[in-house]
Parts: sequence; structure tokens; C-alpha cells
Amino acid sequence: MYRAVTRNIEITVAPRYVADESAPDDGRWFWAYKIEIVNRGDETVHLRSRHWIITDATGAVQVVRGAGVVGEQPVIQPGGRYSYTSGCPLGTPSGIMVGTYRMETPSGESFDVEIPAFSLDMPGARRTLN
Repeated sequence: MYRAVTRNIEITVAPRYVADESAPDDGRWFWAYKIEIVNRGDETVHLRSRHWIITDATGAVQVVRGAGVVGEQPVIQPGGRYSYTSGCPLGTPSGIMVGTYRMETPSGESFDVEIPAFSLDMPGARRTLN
């Protein structure tokens, strides 16, 4: 599990390799990841957008930006939590993801929350830093 805290917003990530969705002979490896967002602060936050940087084992970088997550823009009250599961295909058997969520407070202030860097590695594979 990977964890980061920004302005009392805690992000945890649990990635897992999905063999059933992968086809290594065709150059496709797939990971699912579960993200939990916990608001440990005293102010409501609204998740407006995401920004991902995905790097495969060859160093190729893909940047993903978009509104919300999995089609939602959750509002997270103080003490509340929100979780979702998504996935990432790669053309190599390992990689790394890192990013940010753009949050907005009821007063209209926007700020970025760190998504911790997490490794995408096949089970039993020797881990390398990408």
C-alpha cells in the first residue's frame, strides 16, 4: 500500500496485477488499483480533476488529465471517505504511476493533493525503479 497526505487529505493506493486482462504475448500488461481518499481535515473538499503521469519500463511517459475520477466528482465531508477502483494497461511488464487530484473548497479555493507514486510490477518479478 502507498500513502500520501496533503492538507489533511490522505490518499492510499493498492495496485494489483490483473492476469486475466493481460496478454503478455501481445505486449499488454494490465493493473487495477484501488484508491481511497480520506478527508482528515475540517473543511469539505470537492474533487474536480485528476492528473496522472504513467511511465513504463522503457521510460515512455503518458500524461492523463480529466474531470473527476471514474465519471464522478465526489464531495468529501470532514471525516468522510471516498474510494474507487480503476485500471492501467501498459506495453511493458512494469511501470510507475504518480499524480495529483485538484480539490476545491466551498470558498472556491483550489489546491492539488498528491497521489503517491506507486509501482506496477508483476507478482514475483524483480522490482526495478522506472
